[in-house]
Amino acid sequence: MIKTIYIRRIWLAACASILVVAAALVSVQASASEQMPDPISATGQWLNSPPLTSENLRGKVVLVEFWTYGCINCRHTLPYVKAWSDKYSPEGLLVIGVHTPEFAFEKDRGNVERAVRDLGITYPVVMDNEFEIWNSYNNKYWPAQYLMDVQGQIRHKHFGEGAYQETEKMIQKLLAEAQQGSAAVRR
Repeated sequence: MIKTIYIRRIWLAACASILVVAAALVSVQASASEQMPDPISATGQWLNSPPLTSENLRGKVVLVEFWTYGCINCRHTLPYVKAWSDKYSPEGLLVIGVHTPEFAFEKDRGNVERAVRDLGITYPVVMDNEFEIWNSYNNKYWPAQYLMDVQGQIRHKHFGEGAYQETEKMIQKLLAEAQQGSAAVRR
């Protein structure tokens, strides 16, 4: 009986540890002091947009998504990212797709242009063939999303698929904060 209770406690502790680690890997709430690396400092080629500048990002909530067109998990997130771009761009959200290749054929501009067109991506995409932006974020995953407030602070991170409602709620929250801030400045 005591041995059974002991084994159950070990099993429950192991399960709890696994859940904690999994939750930490899936979605991370960023600390307010983490500043967004500059996605425009990279030498990559831009699609759907001229190269963006710091001025283009000023006053906007920015969602940076690391993806590659050959990644099935990235393709699963695209309908959500495209919908957020369509729905929230008029309110101040700027989505930037950072196409960071996993394989050599994903470095070809023609292949990436074709994929962007075929997948219906209309927001700006920068080709990060040299992993400059990837490394500036210390990113390790496809797909990965970094959501920044209007001051450029990373406020939310998500790696992999899922947590779509959580991410959308954070987009809404940051847009509301931005609107409140601009209303306060106008007073």
